Amino acid sequence: METSEIIKKVRKIEIKARGLSSNIFAGQYHSAFKGRGMAFSEVREYQYGDDVRDIDWNVTARFNKPYVKVFEEERELTVMLLIDVSGSLEFGTQRMMKRDMATEIAATLAFSAIQNNDKIGVIFFSDKIEKYIPPKNGRKHILYIIREMLDFKADSKRTDVGKAIEFLTSVSKRRCTAFILSDFYVRNSFLQQLVIANRKHDVVAIQIYDKRASELPNIGLMKVVDAETGYEQYVDTSSKSLRNAYHQYWLKQQSDLKDMFVRSNVDNVSIATDEDFVKSLMVLFKQRG
Repeated sequence: METSEIIKKVRKIEIKARGLSSNIFAGQYHSAFKGRGMAFSEVREYQYGDDVRDIDWNVTARFNKPYVKVFEEERELTVMLLIDVSGSLEFGTQRMMKRDMATEIAATLAFSAIQNNDKIGVIFFSDKIEKYIPPKNGRKHILYIIREMLDFKADSKRTDVGKAIEFLTSVSKRRCTAFILSDFYVRNSFLQQLVIANRKHDVVAIQIYDKRASELPNIGLMKVVDAETGYEQYVDTSSKSLRNAYHQYWLKQQSDLKDMFVRSNVDNVSIATDEDFVKSLMVLFKQRG
């Protein structure tokens, strides 16, 4: 992509993302994520109404009566964006490609974060860590991130979400809010990595998918290519049983994914490329707020 073309695209995304974060998400982001970044302050005796999850069992055992940990809200959060740059994101049959939507969502979250003085870091991943951008704040930093998202070329086309989450756990020493932006087209479970990461951090999963992933059109013989492996085959989409089997496979994948998020207690939302991501994020924010 030409430099002038990238600058135009960056500017266009900045205008849209800044507008959304200022006018729509201003209060929603703050109530949904501010206060989730808590720093340990002290322990005190348990009082009626305290959350039992805050009980410090070591201190409780020592003094033979319940004590709870007291936390203070951190003034500054760190937000990490884990962005899938594998081959399957380079696909879209509706309004835009999955990668384009991921870029817009990430930019909107980033501008929402800096309005609260939060730092933003990025992990680009495929089946390996493609690039790590350490957390900083400020508009200049976000514009650099957007430019990278638009022009980044991954070395690998495959996906390993678990590896990205492991890297997050190892590289982020302090508690952070982490957004995973992916289509989650994976063959391996990443439940264990998700559980460990969400104990330390506040993890949110944002699935971006295309409508064609859930149902095949009835258009006769069609060549399909796996974007991650390069495997090609022809399928007869006029076959009702084939279209039904394809749809059932999608439903099973989604069910397994949702189960993983429920078991790891990770908030999540699925957004199609022909949907308004603003509405979906607003629902997510309100649920958390």
